[in-house]
Order: sequence, then C-alpha cells, then structure tokens
Amino acid sequence: DGASFVGLMLGQPDDLYILATDAGYGFIVTLNDLYTRQRAGKVTLTLSPRSRVLAPIPVCHPDGLPDSVAVVSTTGRLLVFPLTELPRLAKGKGYKLISLSTAGSNGQRETVAALACFRSDQPLTLHCGQRHLTLKPADTARYAGMRGRRGARLPRGFQRVDRLSASAAAPATALVASEPL
Repeated sequence: DGASFVGLMLGQPDDLYILATDAGYGFIVTLNDLYTRQRAGKVTLTLSPRSRVLAPIPVCHPDGLPDSVAVVSTTGRLLVFPLTELPRLAKGKGYKLISLSTAGSNGQRETVAALACFRSDQPLTLHCGQRHLTLKPADTARYAGMRGRRGARLPRGFQRVDRLSASAAAPATALVASEPL
C-alpha cells in the first residue's frame, strides 16, 4: 500500500534505534531485531490506518548516551520524557509517545511532526522553516512530562516545527551540531 519505509541503517547488531509513526506510537529496537533472511523483508512496525513511518532515530550518539526523547506535534505541542519510559520491543505497534487530538482544526488530523533523542544537559533546537529556537536545558523542563501525555504549547512563531536537533553541549546558542537520520 506504499506505506513501507525503505532506508539504510548501518551499525553494530546491538545498536539501538527508535522506530515511530506519525500517529504518535513508537518503541526502541535493536538493529539485530531488524535482520531477516527473507528476501521480501520483515514486518517490524505495525501501522495504524492513514499513518506513516518516521525516519528511524539512532539512540547512540558519539557524545554520550541520551536520556530524553522530545516529540513535537503538528499543532505545536512539545513533550519531553525520559528515554527509560520507552519500551524495547522486537516488533509491533509500540507505545503511545504523545497524545494527539482526534479532531483537528480545519478537518486535518494532528500528527507527529518531529522526534529527537538527546541528553538532558544538551540544548534542543527546533527548526521552523528559516527560523530556529534553541531551548536550554532549563527551558526543556517546562515541556517535561510522562510518555503519552499531551505536551505543552510552543511559543507563537515556533509551532510549525520541521525538525528537532540536539546541539553540542558547549555553546547553548549553537545552531546544529548533530542531526538525526
């Protein structure tokens, strides 16, 4: 049905990735769980109707293991929760990352716009077209919550997020130091 994700993921068999859908569900998987002998592939992520697969997010970063996950919805809500709240599965639909409203304004449904994995002592940069907003570690505490909650509203002008990135720990105003796949 055209809803499959074809991508190249390289690494060690025990490397961790976050697999998620724009419907707000996801889980952590090892690269070894994605291997198959079948030529036709393997079903790892179960999709809800009308949902799409997001690009896999690597959990291992060269500058240290992340401990937080940030999820932004298309209506401009940001939720930051501990990585330990995300389950490690071999396959399935996953657990709810963020609560999305079922009835969106103007007849469009709310989906996940971006997802990032970062350390809680790192600044988080939200990219909104040509503009960007860097949230310092103290600022991300405002958006912290439990996995599956709604999240807090982002400031006006930064509610249409294209992508998230974790900045280098040294300067809090750095634009982009590392970028997820």
